[in-house]
Amino acid sequence: MTNNNLHARIQNKSAKVAIIGLGYVGLPVACIFAEAGFDVLGVDVNTARIEKINAGQSPIEGDEPGLAELLATVVAAGKLRATADYATLADVDIVLVAVDTPVDDNNQPRYVALKGAMTDLGRVITPGTLVVVESTIAPGTMGTVVRPILEAQSGLKANRDFYIGACPERVMPGKLLANLRRMSRVCGGGTPETAQLMVEFYRNVVQAELDTADIITAELVKTTENAYRDVQIAFANEVAKICEINGADVWKVRALVNKSPGRNMHQPGAGVGGHCIPKDPWLLAYSAQDHVPLHLIPAARAVNESMPGHVAELTLRALKNASVRASKAKIAVLGYAYLENSDDTRHSPTVALMAHLQNMVTELRIHDPWVKPYRTDLWKTVSGCDAVVLMVKHDAYRNLDFARLKALLRTPILVDGRGFFDPQTVISAGLIYHGVGRGG
Repeated sequence: MTNNNLHARIQNKSAKVAIIGLGYVGLPVACIFAEAGFDVLGVDVNTARIEKINAGQSPIEGDEPGLAELLATVVAAGKLRATADYATLADVDIVLVAVDTPVDDNNQPRYVALKGAMTDLGRVITPGTLVVVESTIAPGTMGTVVRPILEAQSGLKANRDFYIGACPERVMPGKLLANLRRMSRVCGGGTPETAQLMVEFYRNVVQAELDTADIITAELVKTTENAYRDVQIAFANEVAKICEINGADVWKVRALVNKSPGRNMHQPGAGVGGHCIPKDPWLLAYSAQDHVPLHLIPAARAVNESMPGHVAELTLRALKNASVRASKAKIAVLGYAYLENSDDTRHSPTVALMAHLQNMVTELRIHDPWVKPYRTDLWKTVSGCDAVVLMVKHDAYRNLDFARLKALLRTPILVDGRGFFDPQTVISAGLIYHGVGRGG
């Protein structure tokens, strides 16, 4: 098959599409291409996930508008099915790769899933196939990991016998379908022709700009984007700590700063979680760590990683001010997911908070309306506690009954890690308020 043949198959939607990895990225990607009319095959190593998808049930349980309904529709229509068998990829035309690409404890890429997927794919890939990596990877990874494995396993030559590209995802839990449809994408191809072919393919589902680029540029754009966000959040977190010392309110400072044209101070908070921001700056840094002295990116990571510990310090300080011994205290934490209205717990700041507090207090209780082990009764969770710590801005906590909360607490302390509550409203209800970025 040639590029021209694949072009025609994309145009008439006869191209067979496969998605490797059916998680927060791969599953909605599979659904929207199936919705667009392509026959889509999803590949995953998790058999329970596969069974659920083939039954038309979404394994993602957070608040994802439209995803469960779309999945049920495309599965019922026979446009999407899931499997663990790579042999079924032998006759597909386009393969999208959306597997986890974490970093290890030394902040080095751990490409176990990526290497495994490329090894298995390389054994069955046929001439003319287009392979696009949507996973976020360190700049240079397509050339040093993906291409060599595919070529070694297949005996084929990239950009001659098959085609490769990088089109990093830009999605966030809670907005998966909306982001996929409306966020711009960078189509980095192994050749300019491949990049253009990727644009033609993604145009079937993306309603925003699709920019062509070479592969290294596409890899750099995504890692740079999230490193930028991490640095900006770190700045906001440092300003929050400065405001606390000065008896000021960082949220008021931020609002006034952002009135100045061109300013966009980010929100401070109890920590940065998820699969992307905690690792993507390290992926960017990895590509140049032996050549460029790096200062800002590691510093930003350190600041943001320190925030759950800072919330723990606020909590312990609040207990001390209320004459409560930490070793006798019971703490209730609201929110275990890393993001509001999501069940995604990857790199959850609450886990880090618990690590700081678990050996210092007598009991830690967790509540989260989206995460299965913690879907308990909220009021039973907080009853008899000495402090409640808000870590996630779930809608379920938005209209919290502060009077009832005060009545149930043994010590009426509320620690706000996200600037979620109005301090005066909390104080008026008789609670003791402490919050990130709020001094006094």
